This record gives sequence, C-alpha cells and structure tokens, in this order.
Amino acid sequence: MLNVAIIGTGNISPSHITAYLKFPDRAKIVALADIYPDKAERRKKEYNLDCDIVGSHTALIGRKDIDLVSVCTPPYVHGGIAVDFLNDGKNVLIEKPMAASLEECDTVIAAAKRSGKLLSVVSQRRFTNSVWKLKKVLDSGLAGKVLHAQVDSCWWRGHSYYDLWWRGSWEKENGGCTLNHAVHHIDMLCWIKGLPKQLSAFISNVAHDNAEVEDLSSAILKYGDNSIGHLTSSVVHHGEEQKLIFQCERAKISAPWDPLASSGQADGFPYENLEYKQKLQAFYDAIPDLRFEGHAGQIGDVLDAIETNREPVVTGEQGRAAIELISAIYKSGSSGKTVDLPLRRDDPFYTLSGKLKNVPHFYKKSGAVQNFKEKSIIY
Repeated sequence: MLNVAIIGTGNISPSHITAYLKFPDRAKIVALADIYPDKAERRKKEYNLDCDIVGSHTALIGRKDIDLVSVCTPPYVHGGIAVDFLNDGKNVLIEKPMAASLEECDTVIAAAKRSGKLLSVVSQRRFTNSVWKLKKVLDSGLAGKVLHAQVDSCWWRGHSYYDLWWRGSWEKENGGCTLNHAVHHIDMLCWIKGLPKQLSAFISNVAHDNAEVEDLSSAILKYGDNSIGHLTSSVVHHGEEQKLIFQCERAKISAPWDPLASSGQADGFPYENLEYKQKLQAFYDAIPDLRFEGHAGQIGDVLDAIETNREPVVTGEQGRAAIELISAIYKSGSSGKTVDLPLRRDDPFYTLSGKLKNVPHFYKKSGAVQNFKEKSIIY
C-alpha cells in the first residue's frame, strides 16, 4: 500500500482523488495540503477521506509515512514543491505543466536523479484508447513515415476565466493556452514525433482583455526528416474540437480515429484504397483497450512503476520536452523569428526571468477572484 499526499485541492484535485480511489488496495490518501485549508476540508468531506489537513506542503516534509505526492497547485510553484519532496525521498507526480521554465525542469530532474525516486508529469491524454492505439499503429509502421502532423488543441473559455487570481499572469500562470491547455497535445506530439529542429510561431490575445497571456497561437514545425507539423492552441474556438492527425506515406490516421488510405491511379490522381483502410482498422481493433483511461490510467501506471521499480510511461524528461517546445513557441511568437531547437542554456527563454522580460503583455491582468464555484475540470 502506497500512502499519498495531494498538494493543492483546487479544480484539478478531484481528478487525482477519484483516480487514487480506484485503487483502494494499492493507494491511500493520507494528507491534503492547501494554502486555503477550508478547501482541503471540503475535499476531505466530499470524498469521505480519512486524512490529515495542512496549510502548507512544508508541513509534510520529513513525514516517513508518505510514499507518493501529487502536485496539483498553480503552475508557478510546481517546480519548487516537486524539488522539496524529491529531496525528502518521496515519489512525485506533477500536474501539467511540469514547471515554469526549462531551468526549473532541469532542477526537478536533477533532484529526482539524486534521490532515485520516481518523477512523472501528468499527461492523461496519452491514457485514452484513441491516442494509445494511434501510437501503437504509428509504431507498427503500417501507415508508413509521418509526412505531416496536424495538432488542434482548440478550447473555449469565457472572459471571466482569467479573473481567477493566478490565471492570466505570465508570472503565476507562466503562459496562456499554449502552456496550460495545449501542453497535453504538445506532449503527445513530442511522444510521437520528438522535438522539431525549427519552428515559426505567432501568439496573440484576441478575446480576453483581462489577461496578460495569449489566448491563441499557431506554430509551423520543421523536423529533421523534413516532415512538417502544424500546431494550433486556442481558448477561443467554439465547439472545442481537439485532434491529432498524421498524414503518412500510406494512410491518414488520427485521434479521434478516422483512417483513410489513398492510392494513385495511372495519372497520379487518388482513389480510396478500401482494402488498406480495412487492414489499418483490423490492426487498430486488435489492440486491447486500456483498463483505465485519463488520470486513473496514468496514476495506475505510476503505481505500477513504483511497485516494480521501472520508469513511468511519462517521465520527467518527456515533461521537459513539452516545455521546451512551448518555450520555443513563445520565443518565436515574441520575436517574430524562426527558432532553432534545442534551446541553449544561455537562451533567455531557458529561464522564467528571461521569458518574463521578452514575452508580450497583451493586456493588464485585471481580475482577482480568490475562487470560483467548485468544479472538477481537466484543463
């Protein structure tokens, strides 16, 4: 049995709590920490937990009865909290995004290496059947080499969304939709394609004049194999459609799953190759469904990894890769220039202070609501 502490009991915490409760013989929540202890008390009552309540994560440092910590706080403190617990000999699962900067990511990874403890970063979208099976199909080589990747992380958030005290600030939220909504899609793209060699991006704020950060971005990516990617991040898209589409040598495959295979006629024009489409479908259908999806799927993997002393599916290095791609998007969108990857340690966008000096502040942050009505969200 692994004893768990959850740090931060805001909107994302129910996703962690309900996930751990799916494994009653393997995990027990023994502590909740929040700078607003009344919020933690409400969570304790809501989920009928037998656990301690503390007003700071530091109150849990030194406790020998805690094996695993879920960090569910606002992004600007993810890195520091993770380092504190790794240095204390705890396994750590960090909610997205991993940290405020590449520098902080490297500090967290170094702490994990020193401690020998598990470090994982939440990317629950990997743990959905459509994405899990898409990766298996791509890895099989059945569709051929990826020629073009289209990633749409399209959401819609009302004006008041950025009134929450920490949202909409470069210092505390560390970015807008590219960092805090598209991070999972960007993680999945890096998982499948790796980091590009170059990118060009635009970032803008088109609908939220109460936020410093972007609410829309678009990036074109160039990979070492000459393939191209296109990434849209948004909180202004009605309908909130999210897609991963990979145009490959022999077929188009995607999540949500919608395969299509074209072959050439004598004059080079296409016809639909139904036989190959059926072959792809048969392979996809033969892949077993995940036992648990979303946060439960990832937390189940983290428990397995701790119990068997293996790496988790989502490692700290992979969490860092997503931050590196996002940092490059912010650099290109701020400078109007094409950016080469990887980013160097002396790059201004390697550090939070460098990023804060160079990003555009689209509007002045005007809202300061302490809490909205309690609601469980994924993003």
